[in-house]
Amino acid sequence: MSIAAVMTAARLNQDDYHDNRLRLAAEAGLSPEGLDHEVQCVLRVALPHLVTHVPKPASPEPLGEWVSMIRGSDLTPQPIEWIWPGWLASGKVHILGGAPGTGKTTISLSLAATISSGGAWPDGTQSPKGKAVIWSGEDDPSDTLIPRLKLSGANLDNIYFVGNVHHGHDRRSFDPALDTDSLLQQLMDMNDVRLLIVDPIVSAIAGDSHKNAEVRRSLQPLADLAASLRCALLGITHFSKGTTGREPVERLTGSLAFGALARIVMVAAKHQEINGEGDNQRVLLRAKSNIGPDKGGFAYELVQSEIREHPGVVASCVQWKEPIDGSARDLLREADDVSDDIERACLPDAKLFLQDLLSDGPKSAKDIRKDADGAGYSWATIRRAQQKLGIKARKEGGHFGGYQKWVWALPAPDD
Repeated sequence: MSIAAVMTAARLNQDDYHDNRLRLAAEAGLSPEGLDHEVQCVLRVALPHLVTHVPKPASPEPLGEWVSMIRGSDLTPQPIEWIWPGWLASGKVHILGGAPGTGKTTISLSLAATISSGGAWPDGTQSPKGKAVIWSGEDDPSDTLIPRLKLSGANLDNIYFVGNVHHGHDRRSFDPALDTDSLLQQLMDMNDVRLLIVDPIVSAIAGDSHKNAEVRRSLQPLADLAASLRCALLGITHFSKGTTGREPVERLTGSLAFGALARIVMVAAKHQEINGEGDNQRVLLRAKSNIGPDKGGFAYELVQSEIREHPGVVASCVQWKEPIDGSARDLLREADDVSDDIERACLPDAKLFLQDLLSDGPKSAKDIRKDADGAGYSWATIRRAQQKLGIKARKEGGHFGGYQKWVWALPAPDD
């Protein structure tokens, strides 16, 4: 048997092997089947050594959809690029939440104004100068947003508002849930976009804003846009009703995915009373950060003033005050205590509301909550009224697999 013939056979590719199989078998003194067996044995032992000498064929171009792989050693560690150190980062998603009346939109416009003019942040650090892009589904730019920006010292040459979407001669309102690709094309042509504000961020959700998967799927295009442009994305949202006492991130309206996807979550709140006239201090707090400190904040006031160049146009702006120490959860608990004082003042009316609602008989807790919400009562106030009135809650239904519900009823006169 010719070992050289077997080794030669082992080195051939499959097509060449079959073309030369009979000749090689004859040289080795084997039958074609015997040659096959010998080659297989050689390959088991020699293949690890042979393949080092055989050039790899060129990889064919992938067809259809494919997934790219990035080797870790091909990546270079990079520092976070801060626009406002610890608060606004280039290429990252940020969320600003809070209760109504805390000035969330005005705060976001103050951030935009600082960037547009290259001004100073509340902590004294300097902002890089750049462009800010704003989409608002709630406020008119001319009579609300521009006056606030002017009062905040914005360089309006660096402020842009997202307008309509045009298709030929047709146009429609911009929809952040549908038009991210078109927006990206415009922003790439602008250069030096540092901040993109989406107010409210829930408008970017095409499906159910309470479902994690749908929220993540809808927000990902905006997150990719921010990463591509290296700008900070700031989404504005509210606190959900009935979430007092929870972790700050859990209080954001909608799915927990809003807070999970954001690298930094900020919250605005009314803090403790600061004088005898019932005024409350407002605070901007850092509730979560995956890329920096996650505590502390700044006090601020909302100040109304007439714009000097435009008599009769009155707007509000943020005046930043002293830094605040502590966690957002602890500071929000103090803010909730202020709200509790307001709730206690509403308690007598809430008791009358409940008595009237249940005067005709028991009612489901779900319907009571709906009616209370429509009447402007918080669920915490309604629960206090329930306790004061001695209203009992009991389960009804559920027999034979039926639907079970909680119902409330006024106590009997002899209870």
